[in-house]
Amino acid sequence: MGFLNCLGPRAIVSVLALSSLAHDVFARPSPEPKVPRIKGPGKAPGKRKMADSIKRAIAGNRRADVPDCAETTTTTITAPKANPWSPLTNEETATVVTWLFAQEDLNLTTTADAGSWDNTITLIEAMWPNKTDVLAYLDLNATAPTKYAHVVLNNMATEDAHYADIIVGPLPIDNVTTTWEPLSYPFTKKSGGTVRNLDADSDTLYVDWIYPISASIADITLDLWNASALGFDNDTLTIWGIDPQWQDDGRIIRWDAFWNVPSDEFDSSTLLPLGLYICSDVTGRDPSQWKFEGLLYNDIFYETIEDFRTAYWSPGFVKNPANINGDWSNTDQLGDIPAMDTAAPPVQVAPAGSRYAVDAEQKYVEWMDFSFYIGFTRDTGMALHDIRYKGERILYELSLQEALAHYAGNDPMQSGTAYLDTFYGFGPYAFQLVPGYDCPTHATYLNSSFYVEETCHTHIGSICLFEFDADYAIQRHSTSGYISITKNTYFTVRYVATVGNYDYTFSYSFYMDGSMAVEVRASGYIQSAYFANNQDYGFHIHDALSGSMHDHVLNFKADFDILGTGNSVQLVSLVPTTTSYSWSKGKARNTMKLERSFIETEDDGQFDWGPNGATQVIVVNENATNAYGEMRGYRILPFTGTAHLTVLNSSNLVNAAKWAEHDISVTKQKDTEPRSAHAFNSQDVWDPPVDFAKFFDCEPLRNEDIVLWLNLGMHHIPHSGDLPNTVMTTAHSGIQFMPSNYFAGDQSRRTVNQVRIDYANGSTTAVNSFGQYNVSSADATCKPDYTPVDGNLWAYTGDIVVRKFPFDPNNPFFETDSIV
Repeated sequence: MGFLNCLGPRAIVSVLALSSLAHDVFARPSPEPKVPRIKGPGKAPGKRKMADSIKRAIAGNRRADVPDCAETTTTTITAPKANPWSPLTNEETATVVTWLFAQEDLNLTTTADAGSWDNTITLIEAMWPNKTDVLAYLDLNATAPTKYAHVVLNNMATEDAHYADIIVGPLPIDNVTTTWEPLSYPFTKKSGGTVRNLDADSDTLYVDWIYPISASIADITLDLWNASALGFDNDTLTIWGIDPQWQDDGRIIRWDAFWNVPSDEFDSSTLLPLGLYICSDVTGRDPSQWKFEGLLYNDIFYETIEDFRTAYWSPGFVKNPANINGDWSNTDQLGDIPAMDTAAPPVQVAPAGSRYAVDAEQKYVEWMDFSFYIGFTRDTGMALHDIRYKGERILYELSLQEALAHYAGNDPMQSGTAYLDTFYGFGPYAFQLVPGYDCPTHATYLNSSFYVEETCHTHIGSICLFEFDADYAIQRHSTSGYISITKNTYFTVRYVATVGNYDYTFSYSFYMDGSMAVEVRASGYIQSAYFANNQDYGFHIHDALSGSMHDHVLNFKADFDILGTGNSVQLVSLVPTTTSYSWSKGKARNTMKLERSFIETEDDGQFDWGPNGATQVIVVNENATNAYGEMRGYRILPFTGTAHLTVLNSSNLVNAAKWAEHDISVTKQKDTEPRSAHAFNSQDVWDPPVDFAKFFDCEPLRNEDIVLWLNLGMHHIPHSGDLPNTVMTTAHSGIQFMPSNYFAGDQSRRTVNQVRIDYANGSTTAVNSFGQYNVSSADATCKPDYTPVDGNLWAYTGDIVVRKFPFDPNNPFFETDSIV
């Protein structure tokens, strides 16, 4: 059942009934029944009356003997090969869980029954096979790679609480041949995927440490804000702190800040800092050994609570105002409605149904001459694999690796924050998309699934596929005798992940000229700072609020295979020059020319976009040239603004995010280097499981299987327009892959969705539509339906969960979890 692999057949039926999804979850919704025509001067309820001139024009172009051609389902196809990146099936996951609990040496406890000193299963997912095995399977008809499960254990029944990556297999489970062993080969850390767990005592931390400190200054918080944080359900303050925790000379230091709790249903807590901070040394697992290190208020540090209390109750102590939620922090409609805004906005329709095809079970997609497989993981969400054009592979893998939000400020909360979002995971928070808002209502909506803590979660309709008509032509030219113009129709696969306070929209798009693009847009509530003596770190955006400057950097893996795996990175630069020519009569001319070079080894494999955009970065196959001797390849260029990390040698991250330091990194492909990051890098920033800097060891990069690691992002200095939420129009970054001498000409010339209009003496003399669809033509087979599909917003549902231990596929329940 494709992405519904967590659910048994009966569960799928019951889930669809509960969620009122009356259409196949792998197809776009069927149009709602048309309202019958009402005789007389009236009109159909809820429908705007169509202009008579438009109705006459449509009627004049339709042949009565041609049936409607609108499709309500996506074309179904069969993938050429089973998807080697497919998730574990329902039964596979359940049997792995059962097998793991039978292994006495693992000493596992079910998560629901576990305390802070028990071992649990954090994650089970398919282990993506090595590229060498996959290529043999896809290209050389070798047998499919053996399937294994990647498991993450949370081992807390020890003084040295740690996460452990292990591999279980081969699958299916066989009590004779199946084994488990530590997973080590994809990691640079000597202990492989074993990394300490700094959050093992998070419950104890609050109950036995944070709340007692807060209680000890409750008289002050009540006097300041008429509020307190004591660990009760009716607390009117909340306390949370930096991520990652400071790891300094073997000590674990955390700073926690007080935040107001919103008094309404809106999720605006990150806009409500109060400017009071607590410092603690929480090294080790024994709370009796933890140390209170001090408080900070109004940029003044107090080493003890007694020092703070004495100062606070002294005459002249400056008490700063609180940040309080209100209309300014709520996301509902607010203010005067723009003129004519209540009229229905423009919409796009798919008048002939979907012009793409999907193998839902194998997650395989074809659009025009493009094809690809979809993969999905807990850590990084959706990935695309084996992207081909006309059967030739261009990219083996295109996937998110990590997303960083690095803050700065004069207070320890902002100065100490550098989120690495795969720690929380993109998969668990890829919630259901909203038809007509996140994606067109005519899109195909797929589900995504992931396993966590003995349950399998399925997000209904969390991935969408759709074709769209851009708001500009892909080609246009006018002369004195004709105009030639071509529609810019493109195809997109998209999902949205709400990681904490930010919603990230990820779009992978394909174009008629053979180019591709990756785009990220962000919205949501900013993490703000209290405005106190920090003008150098952000704008003053509300009463006592600073915008808190930060960098967003998102790393993507682009494993190119241009006409084979032997590829190179060519740099083609425009450079100013002074030169003379045979015809310049000895006079030098100031002009420019091209300089060509190659990235020879990994020692030169990290660099930034050149100034003035004057250097082209092209992945080429030096042994595959076109008819004119030029190397065929794909150029990589910023689609919109991109960013790498501003901070040099980050005190927060140390070695945990070395991929963020340059716009582009190039390495030789190795099965032992499948990812640039690890979800638990933040737990040991000095020696993380994956230290990207260690990938660079002078490997040759000419005519090799190479990988490009590309950074998208933005330098975000929030302003008043970021309230209540950052908007996606400007919080936007993208990168594009453009054919460079790859084709003999522009591939968009092949589409029939273009027109040439000839004219002379003020009159049109000919219209050449090149055989594009026209209902009046003799070979028309059906009539398009331009009625928009209405998105049924009442069908929006939650996260569907199935228990895996004991396995219970026929009793799913709804539960949507958030990390805020």
